[in-house]
Amino acid sequence: MKLLQSVCYSAVIFLGASTSFVQAQYGTGGEEWISYGGDRGGTRYSPLSQINRDNVSQLEVAWTWKADNFPETDYRNISTPLMVDGVMYFTAGNRRNVIAVDADTGYTRWTWRLDEGERWEQAPRRNSGRGVSWWSDGQDSRIFVITPGFQLVALDAKTGQPVSEFGNEGVVDLFTQLDLDYDHPPLIGAIGNSSPPTIIGDSVVIGPALRPGGRANIGNVKADIMAINARTGERNWVFHTIPRQGEPGYETWLDGSAERVGNAGIWGLSAGDPELGIVYLPIEAATNDVYGGHRPGNNLYSSSLVALDAASGQMLWYQQLVHHDIWDYDMPPHPILLDLNVDGEEIKAVIQFTKQAFAYAFNRETGEPVWPMEERPVPESDVPGEWTSPTQPFPTKPPPFDVQGISNDDLIDFTPALRQAAIEAVSQHRIGPIYTPPSLSNAEDGSRGMIVVPGLGGGANWEGGAADPETNYVYIGSNTAPSVIGLQPPGFGTTNALYNMGGSLPLPNLDGLPIMKPPYGRITAYDMNQGEIAWQIPLGDTPEEIANHPLLEGVEIAPTGINSRAGLLVTSTLLIAGEGGNGRPLFHAYDKATGDEIARIEIPVGPQQGSPMTYMVNGRQYIAFFTANAGERIAAQLVAYALPESGGE
Repeated sequence: MKLLQSVCYSAVIFLGASTSFVQAQYGTGGEEWISYGGDRGGTRYSPLSQINRDNVSQLEVAWTWKADNFPETDYRNISTPLMVDGVMYFTAGNRRNVIAVDADTGYTRWTWRLDEGERWEQAPRRNSGRGVSWWSDGQDSRIFVITPGFQLVALDAKTGQPVSEFGNEGVVDLFTQLDLDYDHPPLIGAIGNSSPPTIIGDSVVIGPALRPGGRANIGNVKADIMAINARTGERNWVFHTIPRQGEPGYETWLDGSAERVGNAGIWGLSAGDPELGIVYLPIEAATNDVYGGHRPGNNLYSSSLVALDAASGQMLWYQQLVHHDIWDYDMPPHPILLDLNVDGEEIKAVIQFTKQAFAYAFNRETGEPVWPMEERPVPESDVPGEWTSPTQPFPTKPPPFDVQGISNDDLIDFTPALRQAAIEAVSQHRIGPIYTPPSLSNAEDGSRGMIVVPGLGGGANWEGGAADPETNYVYIGSNTAPSVIGLQPPGFGTTNALYNMGGSLPLPNLDGLPIMKPPYGRITAYDMNQGEIAWQIPLGDTPEEIANHPLLEGVEIAPTGINSRAGLLVTSTLLIAGEGGNGRPLFHAYDKATGDEIARIEIPVGPQQGSPMTYMVNGRQYIAFFTANAGERIAAQLVAYALPESGGE
């Protein structure tokens, strides 16, 4: 365990104990979907069983809500709706409009948006975001949204009107809540948001999403994590992800480098335990994502899972999962809270999936690893000026859920000729085990950069996983998608780092065939009581362009899966998985214990984009998610499925 502390990193306003009612710590517990992950602990689990293995194949579209008429409409909506008291709440359009609709018909009740002018025009994450958050004290109910221009808005859940007693007529300018005690660039265009806040008690916990760090200036804005009081709009506390001088962790930024770097925000999802009053923050890397010579040292609290007291902001524990991250291995997946039974011991656990295909498991009260962690030696960088950690933390359990690192053994092997061609194709690139440092491109030795596996997008990513509190199985979708990191001197993009991510360096392929062995996308189920993989299946079938490729004529190929990441939902009987943004217009129902496919259902518009959720209203269970079809210019649609009216239990 790392540095168990009771010290806050900034001035804290103590507002007393929360009076908000406490939700279940995992599982939705009923008919509603109150948070992005179903519950505050991100399980994406529902006990509903009206839709089950015997009738799931009968699902049909019950209603559709379309975003066509919104200004700056989006052709990619990755939000997950909430459903509370018969009303669904979600975001749509690139201005992040908030929408409320009847959960049984899709009829619009109210809409809201904020005209942010230049703040929106220059926002670094100008999109529909991943949705909204809901808060209630048992009397008042509010919907919270963070705008692309980085403002927190509280809306009356019934009317959609801004709550006048919150902040400035319902709005808090989050620029004013940052601790700007350093030289920083203009805030407009540098800092924004892409995910809903996490609400524990009366603390609305906000993680900034900044200009992507691969080409951002070294001195980008520091991503202070803050909590805003859900009732008043006042700041409860702030946590410095890049410690200021005199704060614990500052010493891990050698040569005073904490003074000159930014980022280390949270562009993915946080989670919280209402019973323990703890919020879990999956913090990203600091600038620059793939070169860190300007920030020698391990760089706390970048690429770390940090547990804070949600009421005070005091740090309780942390685990850094990547020392001195130069692979963009941040942690956008939602932390998952689950109570495990390991060798007869009951453990309140938090499970963190990562881009590098690990499933880390920690005691969520103390931060102790559920299974031992090992600091293992890793290769050293040869890039001028770079600093690399001699070791990285490896969990001994569970095993990784996707390919880590790349060697010739990982290359395509449908035929001996293809294997040899793949070996030749990667010969101008550096390859090696996980945590092999990025290399220069166009160097004297003719190198074209390093092939990193998992690539910059993972592994796992923002879609995250799901957990079943009945069995303590957890599920994760991933894709085996390599990236090429080729560092070049400044001149490409706006960075002022010594080296920067090069332009679009192509990943080698063989006349359109991927160089890696399949599966290209997969779903993995872990038995987390044992720390073992229970089953693993390809996501989807073999793409036609591979099955019918002339180089594979006469070759029998097992299902390869597709290069996409599944969005997951688990119920008392099923695992539901769409094929994700790169997939086909299908979603699948699997036996959650074995991975056997039970049914596949067509999506009328395009592939699933936002992750699925489920709820029940007026005695009817629904499964809903966003879809769109950018190629055919069909804007985002929220599609709700249910059994035929005559169906049911």
